[in-house]
Amino acid sequence: MPEPGKKPASAFSKKPRSAEVAAGSSAVFEAETERAGLKVRWQRAGSDISASDKYSLAAEGTRHTLTVRDVGPADQGSYAVIAGSSKVKFDLKVVDTGKAEPVSAPAPAPTEAPGAPGEAPTSAPEVEAGAPSPEGLFVMRPQDGEVTVGGTITFSARVAGASLLKPPVVKWFKGKWVDLSSKVGQHLQLHDSYDRTSKVYLFELRIMDAQTTFAGGYRCEVSTKDKFDSCNFNLTVHEAVGPGDVDLRSTFRRTSLAGGGRRISDSHEDAGTLDFSSLLRKSSSLRTPRDRLEAPAEEDVWEILRQAPPSEYERIAFQHGVTDLRGMLKRLKGIKRDEKKSTAFQKKLQPAYQVSKGHKIRLMVELADPDAEVKWLKNGQEIQMSGSKYIFESIGAKRTLTISQCSLADDAAYQCAVGGEKCSTELFVKEPPVLITRPLEDQLVMVGQRVEFECEVSEEGAQVKWLKDGVELTREETFKYRFKKDGQKHHLIINEATLEDAGHYALRTSGGQALAELIVQEKKLEVYQSIADLTVGSKDQAVFKCEVSDENVRGVWLKNGKELVPDSRIKVSHIGRVHKLTIDDVTPADEADYSFVPEGFACNLSAKLHFMEVKIDFVPRQEPPKIHLDCPGRVPDTIVVVAGNKLRLDVPISGDPAPTVIWQKAITKGNKVPAGPAPDASEESGAGDEWVFDKKLLCETEGRVRVETTKDRSIFTVEGAEREDEGVYVVTVKNPVGEDQVSLTVKVIDVPDAPAAPEISKVGEDSCTVCWEPPAYDGGQPVLGYILERKKKKSYRWMRLNFDLLRELSHEARRMIEGVIYEMRVYAVNAVGMSRPSPASQPFMPIGPPSEPTHLAVEDISDTTVSLKWRPPERAGAGGLDGYSVEYRREGCSAWVSALPGLIERTSLLVKDLPTGARVLFRVRAHNLAGAGPPVTTKEPVTVQELLQRPRLQLPRHLRQTIQKKVGEPVNLLIPFQGKPRPQVTWTKEGQPLAGEEVSIRNSPTDTILFIRAAHRAHSGTYQVTLRVEDMEDKAQLVLQVVDKPSPPQDIQVAEAWGFNVALEWKPPQDDGNTELWGYTVQKADKKTMEWFTVLEHYRRTHCVVSELIIGNSYYFRVFSHNTVGPSDTAATTKEPVLIPRPGITYELPKYKALDFSEAPSFTRPLVNRSVIAGYNTTLCCAVRGSPKPKISWFKNGLDLGKDARFRMFSKQGVLTLEIRKPCPFDGGIYACRATNLEGEAQCECRLEVRVPQ
Repeated sequence: MPEPGKKPASAFSKKPRSAEVAAGSSAVFEAETERAGLKVRWQRAGSDISASDKYSLAAEGTRHTLTVRDVGPADQGSYAVIAGSSKVKFDLKVVDTGKAEPVSAPAPAPTEAPGAPGEAPTSAPEVEAGAPSPEGLFVMRPQDGEVTVGGTITFSARVAGASLLKPPVVKWFKGKWVDLSSKVGQHLQLHDSYDRTSKVYLFELRIMDAQTTFAGGYRCEVSTKDKFDSCNFNLTVHEAVGPGDVDLRSTFRRTSLAGGGRRISDSHEDAGTLDFSSLLRKSSSLRTPRDRLEAPAEEDVWEILRQAPPSEYERIAFQHGVTDLRGMLKRLKGIKRDEKKSTAFQKKLQPAYQVSKGHKIRLMVELADPDAEVKWLKNGQEIQMSGSKYIFESIGAKRTLTISQCSLADDAAYQCAVGGEKCSTELFVKEPPVLITRPLEDQLVMVGQRVEFECEVSEEGAQVKWLKDGVELTREETFKYRFKKDGQKHHLIINEATLEDAGHYALRTSGGQALAELIVQEKKLEVYQSIADLTVGSKDQAVFKCEVSDENVRGVWLKNGKELVPDSRIKVSHIGRVHKLTIDDVTPADEADYSFVPEGFACNLSAKLHFMEVKIDFVPRQEPPKIHLDCPGRVPDTIVVVAGNKLRLDVPISGDPAPTVIWQKAITKGNKVPAGPAPDASEESGAGDEWVFDKKLLCETEGRVRVETTKDRSIFTVEGAEREDEGVYVVTVKNPVGEDQVSLTVKVIDVPDAPAAPEISKVGEDSCTVCWEPPAYDGGQPVLGYILERKKKKSYRWMRLNFDLLRELSHEARRMIEGVIYEMRVYAVNAVGMSRPSPASQPFMPIGPPSEPTHLAVEDISDTTVSLKWRPPERAGAGGLDGYSVEYRREGCSAWVSALPGLIERTSLLVKDLPTGARVLFRVRAHNLAGAGPPVTTKEPVTVQELLQRPRLQLPRHLRQTIQKKVGEPVNLLIPFQGKPRPQVTWTKEGQPLAGEEVSIRNSPTDTILFIRAAHRAHSGTYQVTLRVEDMEDKAQLVLQVVDKPSPPQDIQVAEAWGFNVALEWKPPQDDGNTELWGYTVQKADKKTMEWFTVLEHYRRTHCVVSELIIGNSYYFRVFSHNTVGPSDTAATTKEPVLIPRPGITYELPKYKALDFSEAPSFTRPLVNRSVIAGYNTTLCCAVRGSPKPKISWFKNGLDLGKDARFRMFSKQGVLTLEIRKPCPFDGGIYACRATNLEGEAQCECRLEVRVPQ
C-alpha cells in the first residue's frame, strides 16, 4: 500500500461527530477551534443556519455548540461547520423512539471489536423513495471507516446510470496521486457491477489484512463524457490490543480526522488529536511492569531507524507513533550507525534529486565490477526501455539512467540493483509556477441570471483555487458553484445568481492571483420609449412601438384589457429591445385602448388608437377646394415623430374640379415680422400669416421624401425621419374656384448626442467622483438622466454602475479595487432612448493615502541642527510611496515650516539652520499618488542645543587583544566613540607622536581610523588613542604585532647513523618572525633522484631520528622552521650525504601452491519463456560458464536441433544464442540447452509460443 503523506493543518482542535437521535429529543453538536475569536458558521445542506426556535447557536471562547431542538424526520441529513478555510461534515440520523434512546451528545463512530478481524462495511444508507435527488453523479458516496489490524473493510460508491449512455469511469486514489488500480493484489481488490432494475452502478474497494500503514485519506473519482465528481473519505486502522498487553505508542497515537466531504491530504504528520480513551478503558492492564511495556518497542524502533535511510525517517516515525520528530532526530544522531561498506558500488546514488517539470535528469552510479549487470527500478518495478523516455548508458564502471521530459508521474522512488544489493534515491519533480495570462473580468448581472468567470493560465491542467471574499469555494451539496477546465482556461459558473453572490472573486495559482468583482442587482425594467396615442384614417396602417431595457423580456399586447391575437392584418414583432404592434387597413372597429404588458414585471404601457372618419357632404360642381382636418385653423399643428421612424401626413381634400395640391417646407429667414402673401396666392389667403418664410417646393413622387395625391386626399411621406426634416410644412390646394392653405409643424425627436468624456476627481482608496457636461444636443426632448459605466483599462467589458438614472452631473463611484486602473464613460437618456457612449475618461487608479509613519525619534541634536529618523508607514497604498515631507514649528507658533523643499525618499533627515535654544516640534507625512497621509508628530518639543556628553571610546572586542598582521598586509583599525561636542582625537606610539607618511589617521564625528597601507616589522608596538572633550578624556591602548616568516634553522648536523636510522641535530633559527615558532619540518632525499620527501611535520624538538632508510643508499637531509605565517623560505641542509651500509642477506625463492581451475558447467542466465509472432526471426539466449569449455547442444521437445538448417547456433564468450528463422506455429514447444564437460553437465529449458497475427 502507498505510504501516508503530509496533511494540511486544520482550524479545529475538536470536531463534531455524526449522531443518531430519537425523534422528539434534542441533538447537540460541539466543535472547538484552535484559537478564540475565529468566525464559525454552521450549515445544513449547503445553507447557513441562523439562531431560531429550531436551532440554538452558542459560542464560548474556542467552544462552539449547535443544538437542534425537537428533532424530526425533516431534520435528518448532512450538516457542516466552517471556520476559515476548514470545513467538517457530520450527519444527523433520526430514529423512532422504540429503536434508539435519546442522546444529547454526538455518538462516536462505530468500531470493530479488537482482535476480531472481520469485514467492516462503510456503505451509507440507500437513497429512499421521495428523497432528494442524488448529489452530482453519486447516488451514495463512500463513508469514513475504521478497521482493526488484520481485518477487512469495504468502501462502496453508487453512481446513477439512468442518464448515462456509457458506463462511468471510476478511479480510486490514496492521498493525492497514488492510483490504487496498480496496487490490486493480496491486500486490495476492486469490484464493479450494474443493477438493471434501479439503473445504478456499484463500485467497491475492498481492503484485506489491513495494516497500520493503510490508514489515511482516500479519494474516489467518477467521470463521464461531460461530467465529473469526486469524494474524499478516511480509513482509520486500530492496532489489535490484547487484555494483558497494551502498546503505549498506539494508545498515544494521533487519530485520523473525520469528514470525508473535505479534501484531505495523504500525509499524517501532526494530524488529528491525541486520544487517551483507550488508556482510560484499560487502566487495569497498565499495571504491568514498566519495562515489559516499553523496552521491546523502544529497542525495535531504534534498530529500524538505525538501519533505514534518512528519507524513511518520517514514515517510520508515523508508523510507530513517534510525534516528537526533533527529539527523535537528536537522539538518533547520537547513536553510532553501523556503516557497511558496499561491495557492489563504488559510488552510490545521492539520497534525493530535484528536477523542474519538462527538463531531464541523469541518475549515475559507479560499480566495483565493470562487467556487472544492473537493473533500474521505479517504485519497485523494473524500468523497460521504451522510446526516448528512458535512456540507459554504460561507460566503463559507470551506469547512467537518463529520464527525459520529466512529469509529475516521474516523481517516485528509484533503485539501482546489482545482484542482491541495491541503492535507492528519490526524485522530486518541481512544477514551475503557474502564471495568469488573461485575468478575470468584472461582471454586473441581474438576480437569476447566469454568471461565468473565465481565466486563462500558462499551463494546461494546472491546479487552481477559486475564492470568494478570501474564502475558498468548494463543491457543496447544492452544487451552487460549478468548476470547469478547458485546456488552459478555467471557468467558475453560477447558474442562478442571488444577491448573496455579490463580492470579490479570485482565482489563485502557484504563481499569482486574478481578482474580479461581481455585482448582482435586482431585476428592474426601464422603459426607454413608451407607446403613444395614434390617429389614423380608414385603410391606413397603425404602428405602436415601445423600447425596454432588457432585450430578453417578452410581453403581451392587450386590446381593451383582452389579449390581442395576431392574424394576417394584425402583426406582433419583437426585435432586440423593441416591441411593435402593426395594424394594417385600420377600420372603425380597431379604435380602442391598446396596452403592452412585459412578462414578469408589474407594469404596462398604454395608448389609444383614434379612428379619423372623413365626411364629405354633397356639393354642387364648381366647389372651391378645401382641406379637411380635425383642426383646420390657421395656427400650425405640431406633429412629433421619432428619428428613424416613418413620417406620413395624410391630408383629406375636396373640390370640384379636382384641386391642385402644393407642398412646401418653410425655411425661417429672420425674426418674427408681418408676413407677405405666399407665392401665387391671393391677398385674402395671406392676410393672417405672422412669419416670413422662404418656401421649398416638394414635388417628388419617389424617394425618401415624396408626395402622393389622389382625388380626395394628398399624402406626404418621409421614410426614416431625420433632424433636417423638422420644420413647418405648408399645404396649398387650388382650383379655378379658389384655394385653401394649412400649415403643419413637424418636430423630429431623437436620442441625445453623446456627452463629452467625463472627468475624474477626488480619487480615494476604493472610490472616485465622476463629473460630466450635458450633451450638446438633447434630441428635442429633455434629458431624463444619465447612465455611468466603468471597466478595467486592459479589459473590453464595460460594467454598468447604476440602474436608476442619475439626475445630477456628478456621481461618486465606489467598490473599486485599489491599485487597478479604470476608465469611465457616460450615456445620456431622454424619452426617446439612450445616446451613444461618451469617449472614455482618462485612466485613473483608485488609491488611498498612506498611513502615518511610525517610530519617529530624534537621533541627534546640535546647536543648529536636529537629526530625525522614522520607519515607513504600515500601509503605503497600491502605488507605493513617493516620499516624505518634514515640517517643524516653534513652540507657541501655529505655522508649520517645511524643512526641505519637495519630498525625500530616505527615512531620516538632518534639519539644519535651526535657531539655537529654540523649542521646536517636528512632524513627518508620507506621500503617494493619492496625496499626503496623516502626520506623525514628536511627543515633546525638542530644544535645539547641543548637550555635553562625556567622551567614551567603544573599543571593539577583537581590538582588545594583540592584533597580528603579516608583513605587507594593510592595517585598518576603526574605533567608534561618543562625545559632544566633537571630541579631539590624539594617537601616540610608545608615548611618542606618530611620524612618517606610512601611518595615516582619519577622524569623523563618530569614529577614528588608524590606516597603514603596507605593514612592516617596525610598525609593531603599543599604540594609544586619547579622546578629549574640554577637561574630560578617555584613553585606550592597542598592541600591534607585525609578523613574518622565520629564518631557517642553524648548524644542522648528523649526530649518528646506525642500521636503518640516522640521528640529526640543529639549532633554532636566528629570527623567529616576531611570533612563536610552531615547529620544524624534516625532509630526506635520495642522492640518486634528489626528490625530497617529508619525514616529520610540526616537530618541536631540535633533534630527531630518521628511520626506515634503504640500505645501500645515500641521503641528504634538510629542516624548515614554521610559525604562524608559514615555513621559512630556505632550509638548513646537510653538507654531505649519509650512506646506509648494506649487511649480508640470503634470498629464498617463495613457494606457490598449484591451483585447479576446473569447474562444472552452470548457467549464469537461464532461458526465459517467450511469445513471438509467426514469420519473424527470433532468438533464444542464455549464458553458461565452465572449465574446460563445455560442449553445447540444443533440443526441441527432446529432439536434437544440431542438423536442422532452420536453426542457427552461436556461442561467444559464454553467451549462447539459438536463432529460429521465420518460425511458424509448428515451431512452438519446449526448448532446452545442455552444456557438458569433464566435470559434469547442466541444462536449462524454456517454452516458446508462436502466435499467428490476426
